Amino acid sequence: MSKKLLNSVASCVDEALCGLVRANGGLSLLKGHRVVLRSDLDNLKGKVALLSGGGSGHEPAHGGYVGAGMLSAAVAGGVFASPPPASILAAVMSLHNAGASGVLLIVKNYTGDRLNFGLAAEQARNHGVTVDMVIVAEDCAFERPSKAGRRGLCGTIFIHKLAGALAEEGASLDQIVAKVTEVLKGIGTLGVSLSPCSVPGCLPSFDLPPGDMELGLGIHGEPGIKRSKVASADEVVKTMIDHMTNPDSQSHLPLKSGESVVVCVNNLGALSCLELAVVTRAAIICLEKQGLVVARVMSGSFMTSLEMAGVSLTLMQANDETLRLFDAKTGAPAWPNLGCVCASGRSHTKDPSAILQSFFSGPLSPVMRSALERVCSTLLEKQEELNALDRAAGDGDCGNTHAQAARAIQDWLQSHVVPGCPGKLLSVLAGLVQEKMGGSSGALYSLFLTAASGHVTEGHGDAAGWARAMHAGTQAMRRCVVVSLTKATLGAESTRDLTARAGRASYIAAERVTLPDPGAVAVAAIFTAVLESLKTKPACGPAG
Repeated sequence: MSKKLLNSVASCVDEALCGLVRANGGLSLLKGHRVVLRSDLDNLKGKVALLSGGGSGHEPAHGGYVGAGMLSAAVAGGVFASPPPASILAAVMSLHNAGASGVLLIVKNYTGDRLNFGLAAEQARNHGVTVDMVIVAEDCAFERPSKAGRRGLCGTIFIHKLAGALAEEGASLDQIVAKVTEVLKGIGTLGVSLSPCSVPGCLPSFDLPPGDMELGLGIHGEPGIKRSKVASADEVVKTMIDHMTNPDSQSHLPLKSGESVVVCVNNLGALSCLELAVVTRAAIICLEKQGLVVARVMSGSFMTSLEMAGVSLTLMQANDETLRLFDAKTGAPAWPNLGCVCASGRSHTKDPSAILQSFFSGPLSPVMRSALERVCSTLLEKQEELNALDRAAGDGDCGNTHAQAARAIQDWLQSHVVPGCPGKLLSVLAGLVQEKMGGSSGALYSLFLTAASGHVTEGHGDAAGWARAMHAGTQAMRRCVVVSLTKATLGAESTRDLTARAGRASYIAAERVTLPDPGAVAVAAIFTAVLESLKTKPACGPAG
């Protein structure tokens, strides 16, 4: 069983609901039931109230979508279990007694939810409540859905939002039902998972071998339609969108070039924010390549499956009226603060205002180019060695950061003339490592190169000039970071017994650090590469 930070399996749902309402002043709990209510029920008088819900484990759905402009209440069952009819009825009656003109139940298409919400609806009608129910069934996984129909997935929250905006405006129950029923025809969702999830106290919901992924699974871990090896984010997203829009499938979403869509990139639970952003980029680009206009983008955790490492994509056809309702304000705590700006066609990059420099080659240009090429190839060869050394006392990326710098320099060399002035070259290198290398290493190298560049100007590239440059660079680093620098080749090995006083390594116990510092090894490799390059070239220009 996977580790979970809970107090007990039996109390986790109730404690989670308590945490939600304690953290959000606009929410309350209905005593005796797992029902989250708007705290301002008086504002429902004369308006349609919206109720949704389902099993727990999909947070922030559904309690996080309770608020003005979205749900009036949400009822929770146990983890992955439909809520009982008694609690659903109690929620309906609370809304009715608050003066709501009618109650709309928004239900995901799962057998248990349909039965329990349907039973509660019949009971409510017997109490004189005007109630209707909309079933959300937008899963695009199966080409030939079973008799149970398509499953209800993350597209449900789009219905929460549109119906909530209409209700806030005072639309009637029939008007809301008619509108969302029409919109549902243009919503589709498909998920992919890299790992299973596990209900608290239980084993994982399914087995997924390392390196495999499952396409088209449900939000409770129900089987999907296909297993394959994990591919790149771009490939996975393209596979998902191609499947969702395949006209041969009865569950496909009929999208045409030129149409506008709203996109929801939903974290199923354990995908990192970094991965989610990469998937979001891939989804926007893939849709635009199909000629679609991406009108709005939601990216985050909206309907999860506990700790499942995966993502679902939801697409909704959008027109001006749909976007107006989508953009309407809401007080629901889990709804993102989106801008009302179309994602497609918007300039999303800005060019820095940099001074363009024209460089002229000189006698030293081929020598310096050769030295740089040797340095870059050396750093790329040592990438894994440096990472391994860094794992002993850091985050294991020293080789990667130096490789990033090396590739950036290689790219620059392919399209630029190496200036004949060494100082100008050092200035260029300072800018490259600052932008491309990142981290404290990039800052230190850039600091060193910037300070050194002013001492090897044209006519001052002799040995004395380089000595002054090295001294200026090291002094600049010392002023910013109090770390002793060692002689490169011998100093790298001597760092085995040094104690770090800055950076991530400074947090590692000294007795655990028994390998040479990877940064010093990298510096040693750089100087060695320069020396080897100079040995293979005939002397030219001023002595250096």
